[in-house]
Amino acid sequence: MVTKLTLKLNDTSIRRAKEYVSNKKTSLSSIVENFFDGLTINNDGAKFSYSPIVKELSGLIHLDDDFDYKTDYATYLDKKYE
Repeated sequence: MVTKLTLKLNDTSIRRAKEYVSNKKTSLSSIVENFFDGLTINNDGAKFSYSPIVKELSGLIHLDDDFDYKTDYATYLDKKYE
């Protein structure tokens, strides 16, 4: 059964959401439904899986095997707060 839901959001959020779903060729309803399903469905026995956004972003950045992210982040913070 499909039921209508009314949400109150600010204009900027609605505009960005509509632009996002237009680019993804999907509907706002399906995005909201998937979001709430991800929050509420109990997956105790199921294998862990990443959200669609994480899957989409994974693999975009390639780092060397010996890259030390802790040292790099510490250097960034040192420069930021000089």
